[in-house]
Amino acid sequence: MTRVHAFTDDALGEHDAVGLTHELRRGRVGIPEVVEAAIARVEAVNDQLNAVAYADFDGARRRAADPHGGFFAGVPTFVKDNVDVAGMPSQHGTDAWQPRPRPRDGDFARMYLATGLLPLGKTQLSEFGFSASAEHARLGPVRCPWDLEHTAGASSSGSAALVAAGAVPIAHANDGGGSIRIPASVNGLVGLKPTRGRLPQDRIMREMPVRIISDGVLTRSVRDTAAFLREAERIWHNLRLPPVGDVRRPSSARLRIAVVTEGIGKAASSEVTDLTWQTAKLLEQLGHDVRGIETPVPSTLRDDFLLYWSMLAWAMVRSGRRTFGRTWDPGQLDNLTQGLAEHTARNLHRLPIAIARLKRAPHWSRRFYRDHDVVLTPTLATQTPEIGHLSPTRDYDTILDRLLDWVAFTPLQNVTGDPAISLPLATTSAGLPQGMMLSAGAGREATLLELAYQLEQAAPWARITDG
Repeated sequence: MTRVHAFTDDALGEHDAVGLTHELRRGRVGIPEVVEAAIARVEAVNDQLNAVAYADFDGARRRAADPHGGFFAGVPTFVKDNVDVAGMPSQHGTDAWQPRPRPRDGDFARMYLATGLLPLGKTQLSEFGFSASAEHARLGPVRCPWDLEHTAGASSSGSAALVAAGAVPIAHANDGGGSIRIPASVNGLVGLKPTRGRLPQDRIMREMPVRIISDGVLTRSVRDTAAFLREAERIWHNLRLPPVGDVRRPSSARLRIAVVTEGIGKAASSEVTDLTWQTAKLLEQLGHDVRGIETPVPSTLRDDFLLYWSMLAWAMVRSGRRTFGRTWDPGQLDNLTQGLAEHTARNLHRLPIAIARLKRAPHWSRRFYRDHDVVLTPTLATQTPEIGHLSPTRDYDTILDRLLDWVAFTPLQNVTGDPAISLPLATTSAGLPQGMMLSAGAGREATLLELAYQLEQAAPWARITDG
Protein backbone atom coordinates (compact mmCIF):
# COMPACT_ATOMS: atom_id res chain seq x y z
CA MET A 1 0.00 0.00 0.00
CA THR A 2 1.24 3.48 -0.90
CA ARG A 3 -0.19 5.84 1.71
CA VAL A 4 0.09 9.63 1.35
CA HIS A 5 -0.73 12.39 3.79
CA ALA A 6 0.29 15.96 4.54
CA PHE A 7 0.05 16.02 8.35
CA THR A 8 3.04 17.80 9.83
CA ASP A 9 4.02 20.13 12.65
CA ASP A 10 2.67 23.36 11.20
CA ALA A 11 -0.18 25.77 11.99
CA LEU A 12 -2.78 23.13 11.07
CA GLY A 13 -1.23 20.34 13.11
CA GLU A 14 -3.69 17.45 13.48
CA HIS A 15 -6.60 19.73 14.39
CA ASP A 16 -10.07 19.17 13.05
CA ALA A 17 -12.02 22.28 12.01
CA VAL A 18 -13.47 22.94 15.47
CA GLY A 19 -10.07 22.48 17.08
CA LEU A 20 -8.56 24.92 14.58
CA THR A 21 -11.19 27.55 15.42
CA HIS A 22 -10.12 27.27 19.08
CA GLU A 23 -6.48 27.81 18.12
CA LEU A 24 -7.38 30.84 16.01
CA ARG A 25 -9.53 32.42 18.71
CA ARG A 26 -6.88 31.97 21.36
CA GLY A 27 -4.32 33.63 19.10
CA ARG A 28 -2.04 30.60 18.99
CA VAL A 29 -2.07 30.77 15.18
CA GLY A 30 -3.15 33.44 12.71
CA ILE A 31 -5.39 33.09 9.67
CA PRO A 32 -2.65 33.94 7.12
CA GLU A 33 -0.40 31.36 8.79
CA VAL A 34 -3.13 28.71 8.64
CA VAL A 35 -3.87 29.43 4.98
CA GLU A 36 -0.18 29.22 4.03
CA ALA A 37 0.08 25.89 5.84
CA ALA A 38 -2.95 24.54 3.97
CA ILE A 39 -1.56 25.72 0.61
CA ALA A 40 1.76 24.03 1.36
CA ARG A 41 -0.03 20.81 2.28
CA VAL A 42 -2.12 20.83 -0.89
CA GLU A 43 1.00 21.37 -2.99
CA ALA A 44 2.73 18.52 -1.16
CA VAL A 45 0.09 15.88 -1.96
CA ASN A 46 -1.94 16.98 -4.96
CA ASP A 47 0.45 15.66 -7.61
CA GLN A 48 -0.20 12.20 -6.19
CA LEU A 49 -3.90 12.59 -5.35
CA ASN A 50 -5.04 14.68 -8.35
CA ALA A 51 -7.78 16.18 -6.18
CA VAL A 52 -7.76 19.89 -7.13
CA ALA A 53 -9.83 21.08 -10.08
CA TYR A 54 -9.03 24.79 -9.67
CA ALA A 55 -6.57 26.41 -7.28
CA ASP A 56 -7.23 29.96 -6.08
CA PHE A 57 -4.33 30.32 -3.68
CA ASP A 58 -3.76 34.03 -4.37
CA GLY A 59 -7.46 34.68 -3.76
CA ALA A 60 -7.22 32.71 -0.51
CA ARG A 61 -4.29 34.84 0.61
CA ARG A 62 -6.29 38.00 -0.06
CA ARG A 63 -9.25 36.65 1.88
CA ALA A 64 -6.95 35.66 4.74
CA ALA A 65 -5.79 39.26 5.04
CA ASP A 66 -9.39 40.49 5.32
CA PRO A 67 -11.46 37.53 6.59
CA HIS A 68 -15.21 37.41 7.02
CA GLY A 69 -16.77 36.59 10.37
CA GLY A 70 -18.50 33.36 11.30
CA PHE A 71 -17.76 30.44 13.59
CA PHE A 72 -15.27 28.91 11.13
CA ALA A 73 -13.59 32.24 10.30
CA GLY A 74 -10.26 31.50 8.62
CA VAL A 75 -10.60 27.69 8.45
CA PRO A 76 -9.37 26.60 4.99
CA THR A 77 -11.67 24.57 2.80
CA PHE A 78 -12.44 23.56 -0.78
CA VAL A 79 -15.71 23.64 -2.72
CA LYS A 80 -16.71 20.83 -5.06
CA ASP A 81 -16.53 21.89 -8.70
CA ASN A 82 -20.25 21.64 -9.43
CA VAL A 83 -21.25 24.57 -7.20
CA ASP A 84 -20.72 28.18 -8.28
CA VAL A 85 -18.23 30.35 -6.36
CA ALA A 86 -17.67 33.93 -7.49
CA GLY A 87 -14.48 34.34 -9.48
CA MET A 88 -13.94 30.60 -10.00
CA PRO A 89 -15.03 28.46 -12.98
CA SER A 90 -17.39 25.50 -12.54
CA GLN A 91 -16.11 22.69 -14.77
CA HIS A 92 -18.48 19.93 -13.49
CA GLY A 93 -15.79 17.32 -14.13
CA THR A 94 -16.18 17.38 -17.91
CA ASP A 95 -14.32 18.47 -21.03
CA ALA A 96 -17.61 19.07 -22.85
CA TRP A 97 -17.48 22.85 -22.44
CA GLN A 98 -15.11 25.70 -21.59
CA PRO A 99 -16.21 27.45 -18.39
CA ARG A 100 -15.57 31.03 -17.38
CA PRO A 101 -15.27 32.40 -13.85
CA ARG A 102 -18.71 32.68 -12.30
CA PRO A 103 -19.96 36.21 -11.59
CA ARG A 104 -21.46 35.40 -8.19
CA ASP A 105 -21.76 32.72 -5.53
CA GLY A 106 -24.52 30.17 -5.93
CA ASP A 107 -27.12 29.82 -3.20
CA PHE A 108 -25.27 27.04 -1.41
CA ALA A 109 -21.82 28.66 -1.60
CA ARG A 110 -23.27 31.92 -0.25
CA MET A 111 -24.42 30.11 2.89
CA TYR A 112 -21.35 27.86 3.08
CA LEU A 113 -18.87 30.72 2.99
CA ALA A 114 -20.99 32.80 5.40
CA THR A 115 -19.92 30.31 8.11
CA GLY A 116 -16.43 31.80 7.79
CA LEU A 117 -14.87 28.93 5.84
CA LEU A 118 -12.12 30.22 3.56
CA PRO A 119 -11.94 28.56 0.11
CA LEU A 120 -8.64 27.61 -1.51
CA GLY A 121 -10.30 26.48 -4.76
CA LYS A 122 -12.48 23.76 -6.28
CA THR A 123 -12.18 19.96 -6.17
CA GLN A 124 -12.37 17.24 -8.80
CA LEU A 125 -15.45 15.10 -9.36
CA SER A 126 -16.57 12.49 -11.85
CA GLU A 127 -18.23 13.87 -14.99
CA PHE A 128 -21.37 15.69 -13.76
CA GLY A 129 -21.19 13.47 -10.69
CA PHE A 130 -22.60 10.43 -12.48
CA SER A 131 -19.91 7.88 -11.53
CA ALA A 132 -18.86 6.64 -8.10
CA SER A 133 -15.23 6.91 -9.20
CA ALA A 134 -13.58 10.06 -10.58
CA GLU A 135 -11.31 8.79 -13.35
CA HIS A 136 -11.13 11.59 -15.91
CA ALA A 137 -9.90 10.44 -19.34
CA ARG A 138 -7.65 13.51 -19.75
CA LEU A 139 -6.89 14.61 -16.18
CA GLY A 140 -6.51 11.14 -14.72
CA PRO A 141 -8.05 9.56 -11.62
CA VAL A 142 -8.47 10.99 -8.14
CA ARG A 143 -6.58 8.60 -5.90
CA CYS A 144 -7.28 7.45 -2.35
CA PRO A 145 -4.61 8.72 0.07
CA TRP A 146 -4.83 5.46 2.05
CA ASP A 147 -3.61 3.57 -1.03
CA LEU A 148 -2.86 5.34 -4.30
CA GLU A 149 -3.77 2.26 -6.33
CA HIS A 150 -7.41 2.65 -5.30
CA THR A 151 -10.08 5.16 -6.27
CA ALA A 152 -10.99 7.97 -3.87
CA GLY A 153 -14.65 7.30 -4.66
CA ALA A 154 -16.96 9.88 -6.15
CA SER A 155 -18.41 12.11 -7.02
CA SER A 156 -17.01 14.23 -4.15
CA SER A 157 -13.66 12.47 -4.49
CA GLY A 158 -11.37 15.49 -4.57
CA SER A 159 -12.84 16.95 -1.41
CA ALA A 160 -12.57 13.61 0.39
CA ALA A 161 -8.97 12.97 -0.66
CA LEU A 162 -7.82 16.39 0.57
CA VAL A 163 -9.58 16.09 3.94
CA ALA A 164 -8.35 12.53 4.50
CA ALA A 165 -4.79 13.51 3.58
CA GLY A 166 -4.87 16.40 6.05
CA ALA A 167 -4.60 19.22 3.50
CA VAL A 168 -7.75 20.87 4.90
CA PRO A 169 -9.94 19.78 7.84
CA ILE A 170 -13.31 20.19 6.12
CA ALA A 171 -14.56 20.40 2.53
CA HIS A 172 -17.83 20.72 0.64
CA ALA A 173 -19.48 17.69 -0.91
CA ASN A 174 -22.88 16.86 -2.36
CA ASP A 175 -24.80 13.64 -2.73
CA GLY A 176 -27.25 12.53 -5.42
CA GLY A 177 -26.73 8.79 -5.09
CA GLY A 178 -24.19 8.55 -2.31
CA SER A 179 -21.57 11.11 -3.27
CA ILE A 180 -20.98 12.35 0.30
CA ARG A 181 -21.15 8.90 1.86
CA ILE A 182 -19.23 6.92 -0.79
CA PRO A 183 -15.99 8.96 -0.58
CA ALA A 184 -16.43 9.17 3.20
CA SER A 185 -16.41 5.37 3.32
CA VAL A 186 -13.45 5.05 0.96
CA ASN A 187 -11.31 7.68 2.66
CA GLY A 188 -12.05 7.02 6.33
CA LEU A 189 -14.17 10.14 6.92
CA VAL A 190 -17.46 11.27 8.42
CA GLY A 191 -19.99 12.04 5.70
CA LEU A 192 -23.59 13.02 6.46
CA LYS A 193 -26.19 13.45 3.74
CA PRO A 194 -28.76 15.81 5.27
CA THR A 195 -32.52 15.60 4.98
CA ARG A 196 -33.92 16.90 1.68
CA GLY A 197 -34.27 20.68 1.96
CA ARG A 198 -32.10 20.99 5.07
CA LEU A 199 -29.59 23.28 3.31
CA PRO A 200 -30.00 25.79 0.46
CA GLN A 201 -29.13 24.61 -3.04
CA ASP A 202 -28.28 26.08 -6.41
CA ARG A 203 -31.26 26.38 -8.73
CA ILE A 204 -30.27 23.58 -11.11
CA MET A 205 -30.45 21.12 -8.20
CA ARG A 206 -33.59 22.35 -6.47
CA GLU A 207 -35.66 22.35 -9.70
CA MET A 208 -35.34 18.60 -10.32
CA PRO A 209 -38.60 16.59 -10.47
CA VAL A 210 -37.31 14.49 -7.56
CA ARG A 211 -34.79 16.41 -5.46
CA ILE A 212 -32.31 13.62 -4.93
CA ILE A 213 -29.25 15.85 -4.35
CA SER A 214 -28.23 17.22 -0.95
CA ASP A 215 -25.20 19.35 -0.08
CA GLY A 216 -23.03 18.85 2.98
CA VAL A 217 -19.45 18.40 4.12
CA LEU A 218 -16.74 15.78 4.57
CA THR A 219 -14.86 15.85 7.86
CA ARG A 220 -12.58 13.78 10.09
CA SER A 221 -14.71 14.12 13.25
CA VAL A 222 -18.35 13.96 14.26
CA ARG A 223 -18.10 17.31 16.01
CA ASP A 224 -17.01 19.06 12.79
CA THR A 225 -20.06 17.75 10.94
CA ALA A 226 -22.35 18.68 13.84
CA ALA A 227 -20.82 22.16 14.12
CA PHE A 228 -21.23 22.78 10.40
CA LEU A 229 -24.93 21.89 10.49
CA ARG A 230 -25.42 24.09 13.57
CA GLU A 231 -23.75 27.08 11.92
CA ALA A 232 -25.53 26.53 8.60
CA GLU A 233 -28.85 26.45 10.43
CA ARG A 234 -28.08 29.79 12.08
CA ILE A 235 -27.69 31.30 8.62
CA TRP A 236 -30.53 29.49 6.80
CA HIS A 237 -33.26 27.40 8.42
CA ASN A 238 -35.93 25.41 6.61
CA LEU A 239 -39.00 25.99 8.76
CA ARG A 240 -40.59 22.78 7.49
CA LEU A 241 -37.95 20.68 9.26
CA PRO A 242 -37.25 20.30 12.96
CA PRO A 243 -33.99 22.07 13.84
CA VAL A 244 -30.80 20.05 14.19
CA GLY A 245 -29.64 22.31 16.99
CA ASP A 246 -26.30 22.25 18.77
CA VAL A 247 -25.42 18.55 19.09
CA ARG A 248 -22.20 18.12 21.10
CA ARG A 249 -22.41 14.76 22.85
CA PRO A 250 -24.02 11.31 22.75
CA SER A 251 -27.54 10.68 23.95
CA SER A 252 -28.47 8.06 26.51
CA ALA A 253 -31.54 7.06 24.52
CA ARG A 254 -31.95 3.36 23.74
CA LEU A 255 -32.68 3.11 20.03
CA ARG A 256 -34.43 0.47 17.94
CA ILE A 257 -31.82 -0.30 15.27
CA ALA A 258 -32.53 -2.49 12.24
CA VAL A 259 -29.61 -4.15 10.44
CA VAL A 260 -29.78 -4.69 6.67
CA THR A 261 -27.01 -6.26 4.59
CA GLU A 262 -28.86 -6.55 1.28
CA GLY A 263 -28.99 -3.39 -0.80
CA ILE A 264 -30.80 -2.43 -3.98
CA GLY A 265 -30.50 -5.64 -5.95
CA LYS A 266 -27.17 -6.61 -4.39
CA ALA A 267 -26.11 -8.15 -1.10
CA ALA A 268 -22.92 -7.05 0.63
CA SER A 269 -19.84 -9.24 0.21
CA SER A 270 -19.14 -11.77 2.94
CA GLU A 271 -16.34 -9.62 4.38
CA VAL A 272 -18.45 -6.46 4.43
CA THR A 273 -21.40 -8.38 5.91
CA ASP A 274 -19.17 -9.60 8.73
CA LEU A 275 -17.89 -6.07 9.37
CA THR A 276 -21.48 -4.80 9.48
CA TRP A 277 -22.46 -7.35 12.10
CA GLN A 278 -19.38 -6.41 14.14
CA THR A 279 -20.74 -2.85 14.21
CA ALA A 280 -24.18 -4.21 15.09
CA LYS A 281 -22.64 -6.09 18.04
CA LEU A 282 -20.98 -2.88 19.23
CA LEU A 283 -24.33 -1.07 19.08
CA GLU A 284 -25.92 -3.87 21.09
CA GLN A 285 -23.14 -3.62 23.69
CA LEU A 286 -23.88 0.10 23.93
CA GLY A 287 -27.41 -0.76 25.01
CA HIS A 288 -29.43 -0.47 21.81
CA ASP A 289 -32.11 -2.89 20.60
CA VAL A 290 -30.50 -4.35 17.46
CA ARG A 291 -32.29 -6.70 15.08
CA GLY A 292 -31.60 -7.98 11.58
CA ILE A 293 -34.40 -7.51 9.06
CA GLU A 294 -35.01 -8.19 5.39
CA THR A 295 -34.43 -5.29 3.05
CA PRO A 296 -37.45 -2.94 3.09
CA VAL A 297 -36.64 -1.57 -0.38
CA PRO A 298 -39.35 -2.04 -3.07
CA SER A 299 -38.26 -4.29 -5.93
CA THR A 300 -38.92 -1.49 -8.44
CA LEU A 301 -36.53 0.99 -6.83
CA ARG A 302 -33.35 -0.12 -8.60
CA ASP A 303 -34.71 0.28 -12.12
CA ASP A 304 -36.65 3.44 -11.25
CA PHE A 305 -33.60 5.13 -9.76
CA LEU A 306 -31.40 4.09 -12.67
CA LEU A 307 -33.89 5.53 -15.15
CA TYR A 308 -34.18 8.78 -13.21
CA TRP A 309 -30.38 9.02 -12.84
CA SER A 310 -30.09 8.40 -16.58
CA MET A 311 -32.69 11.07 -17.25
CA LEU A 312 -30.39 13.65 -15.67
CA ALA A 313 -27.67 12.71 -18.19
CA TRP A 314 -30.20 12.77 -21.05
CA ALA A 315 -31.41 16.23 -19.99
CA MET A 316 -27.82 17.44 -19.72
CA VAL A 317 -27.00 16.24 -23.25
CA ARG A 318 -30.15 17.75 -24.76
CA SER A 319 -29.85 21.12 -23.02
CA GLY A 320 -26.08 21.40 -22.98
CA ARG A 321 -25.71 24.26 -25.44
CA ARG A 322 -28.47 26.26 -23.78
CA THR A 323 -27.06 25.61 -20.30
CA PHE A 324 -23.34 25.84 -20.94
CA GLY A 325 -23.06 28.02 -24.05
CA ARG A 326 -21.51 27.85 -27.49
CA THR A 327 -18.48 25.82 -26.47
CA TRP A 328 -20.67 22.82 -25.59
CA ASP A 329 -19.39 19.68 -27.36
CA PRO A 330 -21.27 16.48 -26.47
CA GLY A 331 -18.67 14.48 -28.36
CA GLN A 332 -16.34 15.04 -25.39
CA LEU A 333 -18.68 13.32 -22.90
CA ASP A 334 -17.44 10.06 -21.41
CA ASN A 335 -18.92 6.62 -22.06
CA LEU A 336 -20.94 6.54 -18.85
CA THR A 337 -22.68 9.88 -19.46
CA GLN A 338 -23.47 8.98 -23.05
CA GLY A 339 -24.68 5.51 -22.11
CA LEU A 340 -26.97 6.86 -19.39
CA ALA A 341 -28.47 9.38 -21.82
CA GLU A 342 -29.10 6.63 -24.36
CA HIS A 343 -30.74 4.47 -21.67
CA THR A 344 -33.32 7.18 -21.05
CA ALA A 345 -33.85 7.80 -24.76
CA ARG A 346 -34.78 4.11 -25.14
CA ASN A 347 -37.06 4.14 -22.07
CA LEU A 348 -38.80 7.53 -22.14
CA HIS A 349 -42.21 5.83 -22.07
CA ARG A 350 -41.35 4.39 -18.61
CA LEU A 351 -40.16 7.65 -17.10
CA PRO A 352 -43.50 9.10 -15.82
CA ILE A 353 -44.40 6.03 -13.77
CA ALA A 354 -40.82 5.73 -12.47
CA ILE A 355 -40.90 9.34 -11.25
CA ALA A 356 -44.34 8.81 -9.70
CA ARG A 357 -43.09 5.79 -7.74
CA LEU A 358 -39.96 7.64 -6.60
CA LYS A 359 -42.10 10.53 -5.35
CA ARG A 360 -44.06 8.09 -3.17
CA ALA A 361 -40.91 6.86 -1.43
CA PRO A 362 -41.11 9.35 1.49
CA HIS A 363 -44.55 7.93 2.36
CA TRP A 364 -43.42 4.34 2.77
CA SER A 365 -40.27 5.54 4.53
CA ARG A 366 -42.37 7.32 7.17
CA ARG A 367 -44.34 4.12 7.75
CA PHE A 368 -41.11 2.13 8.13
CA TYR A 369 -39.66 4.50 10.75
CA ARG A 370 -42.72 4.10 12.95
CA ASP A 371 -41.19 0.77 14.04
CA HIS A 372 -37.48 1.63 13.81
CA ASP A 373 -35.36 4.56 14.94
CA VAL A 374 -32.22 3.88 12.89
CA VAL A 375 -31.07 1.49 10.18
CA LEU A 376 -27.52 0.16 10.01
CA THR A 377 -26.11 -0.96 6.65
CA PRO A 378 -22.67 -0.98 5.11
CA THR A 379 -22.08 2.18 3.09
CA LEU A 380 -20.79 0.15 0.15
CA ALA A 381 -21.34 -3.48 -0.80
CA THR A 382 -17.69 -4.40 -1.33
CA GLN A 383 -14.26 -3.04 -0.54
CA THR A 384 -12.86 -0.15 -2.59
CA PRO A 385 -11.97 -1.06 -6.19
CA GLU A 386 -8.62 -0.31 -7.76
CA ILE A 387 -8.10 2.49 -10.26
CA GLY A 388 -9.35 1.38 -13.69
CA HIS A 389 -12.15 -0.90 -12.46
CA LEU A 390 -14.71 1.87 -13.04
CA SER A 391 -12.84 3.79 -15.73
CA PRO A 392 -15.19 5.81 -18.00
CA THR A 393 -13.17 4.59 -20.98
CA ARG A 394 -14.71 1.13 -20.54
CA ASP A 395 -17.90 0.21 -22.35
CA TYR A 396 -21.11 1.46 -20.76
CA ASP A 397 -22.56 -1.92 -19.77
CA THR A 398 -19.38 -2.92 -17.95
CA ILE A 399 -19.19 0.36 -16.06
CA LEU A 400 -22.85 0.24 -15.08
CA ASP A 401 -22.79 -3.37 -13.87
CA ARG A 402 -19.73 -2.68 -11.73
CA LEU A 403 -21.21 0.51 -10.31
CA LEU A 404 -24.47 -1.17 -9.35
CA ASP A 405 -22.58 -4.01 -7.66
CA TRP A 406 -20.58 -1.55 -5.53
CA VAL A 407 -23.12 1.21 -4.82
CA ALA A 408 -26.09 -0.82 -3.64
CA PHE A 409 -26.98 0.91 -0.36
CA THR A 410 -26.62 4.68 -0.71
CA PRO A 411 -29.25 5.70 -3.34
CA LEU A 412 -32.19 4.82 -1.07
CA GLN A 413 -31.93 7.96 1.08
CA ASN A 414 -31.61 10.16 -2.00
CA VAL A 415 -35.00 8.87 -3.08
CA THR A 416 -36.70 9.05 0.32
CA GLY A 417 -35.02 12.34 1.27
CA ASP A 418 -33.99 10.91 4.65
CA PRO A 419 -30.65 11.70 6.35
CA ALA A 420 -27.83 9.16 6.48
CA ILE A 421 -24.28 9.23 7.80
CA SER A 422 -21.26 7.12 6.89
CA LEU A 423 -18.78 6.54 9.71
CA PRO A 424 -15.28 4.98 9.34
CA LEU A 425 -15.98 2.17 11.78
CA ALA A 426 -14.41 -0.74 9.91
CA THR A 427 -11.20 -1.71 8.14
CA THR A 428 -10.96 -4.42 5.48
CA SER A 429 -8.42 -7.24 5.43
CA ALA A 430 -6.52 -5.16 2.85
CA GLY A 431 -6.16 -2.34 5.39
CA LEU A 432 -8.60 0.04 3.67
CA PRO A 433 -11.36 2.02 5.42
CA GLN A 434 -14.87 0.60 5.09
CA GLY A 435 -17.70 2.88 6.13
CA MET A 436 -20.78 1.83 8.04
CA MET A 437 -23.97 3.78 7.31
CA LEU A 438 -26.68 4.84 9.75
CA SER A 439 -29.94 6.29 8.45
CA ALA A 440 -33.02 7.70 10.16
CA GLY A 441 -36.35 9.29 9.34
CA ALA A 442 -36.60 12.74 7.74
CA GLY A 443 -35.44 15.56 10.00
CA ARG A 444 -33.63 13.31 12.47
CA GLU A 445 -30.01 14.38 11.88
CA ALA A 446 -29.66 15.03 15.62
CA THR A 447 -30.39 11.37 16.37
CA LEU A 448 -27.71 10.27 13.90
CA LEU A 449 -25.15 12.72 15.27
CA GLU A 450 -25.77 11.65 18.89
CA LEU A 451 -25.35 8.01 17.89
CA ALA A 452 -22.25 8.87 15.85
CA TYR A 453 -20.69 10.56 18.89
CA GLN A 454 -21.37 7.43 20.92
CA LEU A 455 -19.69 5.19 18.35
CA GLU A 456 -16.75 7.57 17.90
CA GLN A 457 -16.10 7.44 21.65
CA ALA A 458 -16.58 3.69 21.95
CA ALA A 459 -14.49 2.71 18.93
CA PRO A 460 -12.24 5.58 17.76
CA TRP A 461 -11.51 5.11 14.09
CA ALA A 462 -8.16 4.56 12.44
CA ARG A 463 -6.18 7.61 11.36
CA ILE A 464 -4.17 7.85 8.19
CA THR A 465 -1.12 8.75 10.30
CA ASP A 466 -1.27 5.44 12.18
CA GLY A 467 1.52 2.99 11.44
